[in-house]
Amino acid sequence: MGFLKNFKSDKNSDLHSSWKELNSLDQLDQIIKDSHNKPVALFKHSTRCGISTRAKFILEEDWDIKEEELDFYYLDLLQHRPISSKIAELTDVQHQSPQVIVIKDGEAVYDNSHHDINVKDLKDFL
Repeated sequence: MGFLKNFKSDKNSDLHSSWKELNSLDQLDQIIKDSHNKPVALFKHSTRCGISTRAKFILEEDWDIKEEELDFYYLDLLQHRPISSKIAELTDVQHQSPQVIVIKDGEAVYDNSHHDINVKDLKDFL
């Protein structure tokens, strides 16, 4: 069990309080439009992957970004794979899991995956 025993449950209700769930293609279109006003980050998460669970835990533990600085969206890949595919198409960023993509002015300006996901790097692109 080791380090996983301290991780929060993967239930969406356990998301950090400022994170929003991404669960429709219409919502994704609006998110891309909204990125012209404020940066947006998309976190692609597989609830069955230990690496993804660890990345989510690290993001939640280190989260200190204000909602005024960034809109942060959580995507459950197992429930919404078509949305993930559309994100890859719209951003021209190859799908990975876990993965974080920052979008500004409708364009992907940063992406990272797996063990390289962290809050500090996200902040560099705000």
